[in-house]
Amino acid sequence: MSSRRSRSRQQSGNSSAITDDQITDLVSKLQQLIPEIRNRRSDKVSASKVLQETCNYIRNLHREVDDLSDRLSELLANTDADSAQAAIIRSLLM
Repeated sequence: MSSRRSRSRQQSGNSSAITDDQITDLVSKLQQLIPEIRNRRSDKVSASKVLQETCNYIRNLHREVDDLSDRLSELLANTDADSAQAAIIRSLLM
């Protein structure tokens, strides 16, 4: 983070402002959560790369959820509406 932004935060007196150490800690936690980064040999990954990979990972998760939802909807459409299987599928879609 630039020193100008740090000074700006300090001067504003905003007690809820996040510190550089907190940002570093949060980026480190994200790095451990994202498989693409976690599986790399190198510990040194830029914060921008971590954030970029995090966004990609979340986008992929959204796509997976959408695909699974579509598949469950198709399965439900081809299942007897009163069956136990249909009830389970409906509960998964809610």
